[in-house]
Amino acid sequence: MNKKINKVAVLGSGIMGSRIACHFANIGVEVLLLDIASKELLPEETAKGLTADHPAVKNRIVNAALQNAIKTNPSPVYTKEVVNRIATGNFEDDMPKIAGVDWIIEVVVENLDIKKKVFKQVEQFRKAGTLVTSNTSGIPIHLMAEGRSEDFKACFCGTHFFNPPRYLRLLEIIPTPDTKPEIVDFLLFYGDKFLGKTTVLCKDTPAFIANRVGVYAIMALLHLVEKLDLTVEEVDKFTGPALGRPKSATFRTSDVVGLDTMIKVAKGLYDNVPNDKAHDLFQLPGYVVKMEENKWLGDKTKQGFYKKIKTAEGKTEILALDLKTLEYRPQEKVKSATLDLTKSIENVKDRMKVFAAGKDKAAEVFRSSSFGLFEYVSDRIPEISDELYRIDDAMRAGFGWDLGPFEIWDAVGITESLEGMKKYGHEAAGWVHDMLAAGHTSFYKVEDGIKKYYDIPSKSYQSLPGADEFIILDNIRGNKTIWKNSGASIIDLGDGILNVEFHSKMNTIGGDTLQAINKAIDLAEKDYRGLVIGNDGANFSAGANVGMIFMMAVEQDWDELNMAVRAFQNTSMRIRYSSIPVVVAPHNLALGGGCEFSLHADHVQLNAETYMGLVEFGVGLIPGGGGSKEFALRASDEYKADQIVQNVLKDRFLTVAMAKVSTSAAEAFELGYLQKDKYAISINRSRLIADAKAKAIELADAGYTQPVRRKDIRVLGKQGLGIVYAGANTMFSGHYISEHDKKISEKLGYVMCGGDLSSPTEVTEQYLLDLEREVFLSLCGERKTLERIQSIVTKGKPLRN
Repeated sequence: MNKKINKVAVLGSGIMGSRIACHFANIGVEVLLLDIASKELLPEETAKGLTADHPAVKNRIVNAALQNAIKTNPSPVYTKEVVNRIATGNFEDDMPKIAGVDWIIEVVVENLDIKKKVFKQVEQFRKAGTLVTSNTSGIPIHLMAEGRSEDFKACFCGTHFFNPPRYLRLLEIIPTPDTKPEIVDFLLFYGDKFLGKTTVLCKDTPAFIANRVGVYAIMALLHLVEKLDLTVEEVDKFTGPALGRPKSATFRTSDVVGLDTMIKVAKGLYDNVPNDKAHDLFQLPGYVVKMEENKWLGDKTKQGFYKKIKTAEGKTEILALDLKTLEYRPQEKVKSATLDLTKSIENVKDRMKVFAAGKDKAAEVFRSSSFGLFEYVSDRIPEISDELYRIDDAMRAGFGWDLGPFEIWDAVGITESLEGMKKYGHEAAGWVHDMLAAGHTSFYKVEDGIKKYYDIPSKSYQSLPGADEFIILDNIRGNKTIWKNSGASIIDLGDGILNVEFHSKMNTIGGDTLQAINKAIDLAEKDYRGLVIGNDGANFSAGANVGMIFMMAVEQDWDELNMAVRAFQNTSMRIRYSSIPVVVAPHNLALGGGCEFSLHADHVQLNAETYMGLVEFGVGLIPGGGGSKEFALRASDEYKADQIVQNVLKDRFLTVAMAKVSTSAAEAFELGYLQKDKYAISINRSRLIADAKAKAIELADAGYTQPVRRKDIRVLGKQGLGIVYAGANTMFSGHYISEHDKKISEKLGYVMCGGDLSSPTEVTEQYLLDLEREVFLSLCGERKTLERIQSIVTKGKPLRN
């Protein structure tokens, strides 16, 4: 479908509407945000002499909603400037403007009559062919389009965003029988490519896919609490990161989202799925009913399953709710042999068998909840979806699970789990038994780097749709790895492009990582065309391995530490000055050394949600892998004849000295971590490696040539140092920074100004790298620095003298 979305109208500016508007603005789309008009003047408006017809009065609701959204943390916008793309108005005066938009999204209150009234008004002004969708989370989609024109119905669909829309990746697409197939295909594509979503095609059934399965899983746990005598802390410990779930797990998530939200969906399912085998599970347990009556709904009411208080000493303490007495008490530490066994297992899939075979309460919770979940999702096909992978996609993207239900089942073992399911009173759907009888023993398999799912109607394995547009390293690592060590692997992406994948904890950078990058460049320069540095981990890189630095510094092994820092600098410079293009592909955390690699890349292809920064100041150091040098170089490139050059230096200096971390890829550019025309943003993280590979090919095809090392970096010497020292002294005198922070600031300034040169001078990169390394080593010898590093590495153990 050849359609472009240049402008959207969002009807309804509540929590979801305002944030959906912000996310469209994030990706560069012009937005018209409308809501009901205010009818009465406020006292302050009367005092200003405004009338009821004044736009400031009539648009008060929508304007206040948008401002409230912008103030929330985490922010719904990539940068503050994004908001300039959003125009506000009201249904009375501004509905005619929807004639000029490409997509109309309704996000008004969850009431069918109100929604139908809005759509009737929409049809008066909407031009033929314009997309119209509803963000409802529960009202049947087909009912909303009743009474509308044929063209309206053909272009109408459900689009269920999850809150917050910027951060949660799920977008459920729910067509009606009248929706044109090309409209559905377009929404699936647009949501993926431009909104960065995992788009999931759903049937028009109660709660669609994610909430149907997710709320079942939550309700099953709520009832399990009483059966297994579980505490709030135990449930959250057993159903959190160890299981591949968010840190907020079950009850903390409920507090954040709001218990009333979960109750509303559960009650809706209880009323609307009477024939569901698990129908009774959607009835609220007694303690949840009591919490609802008490309005203990979570963060929005200041208490839920947890409650934050101030102690007599003024300290903050978070209490847990005793689910038997419904009284708050201090949290209790949870111990579990099964959880202890999973700590050393990095791969989430490999932990599933440990949970399934465990003997303690954590394992019992896993078996009781998972066996029921397996039955539930197998029974939901074909009711809510014809394809099993859509259920997994929805749960990963909507609820933050690392593994979807069928992926968990595969990890446990389908055949092995069937007997256990029977013991717990559960039975897999007939199609699962038919699949096994036909010799198919898993729901997924990988063939030639392509992930395939078991297709129930055809009783065969089919490639996941769009698999050829993504590069998933998990799928190709087995037969495409050409070299590896303990910290990284080199993978052949095809078409002459290699990839370096980190796989240390938090993808921290140590000697093995540096070795892999240099090895990859050696191989690429000899037999390939380009290199990508990227991975599928939770974070691109949390930075250098500070534990290694700490041990060398404590042992005062200065020669070894000097070699290590030099190796890091040389690797950064190798990234910049190799004879092949190097594309770095960061996502989520790209801190310290991960940021420094990005600073030196030929191109940075980063995910929209990249939090990039040089954070070494936090541990009492300066960037030592080329970052300090690079910011001096970039300041030099920004000096202009008509500028006060000290101001340019100050801006670059403060970014490092304040350890500023971007809150988005767009802000990383504003902070100077990215350079114009040398970066691009992949909104959908799943496309990141493929996009980076495409850029490496583009650079190679354009006749990439090896850059020449810089010898023309202008540094200010004493002229700049005077400003740095004066600023640091002022901050120290005002008690804004410590004496040690003052010393670090002065040393960073020393590097960025090229030392105490008598006048502005042009220097080489190597000159600045030598200064950077000298200062880095001197700070490693400072006790205050070691104490800061110690607090991270040794977790409170005494520092040796």
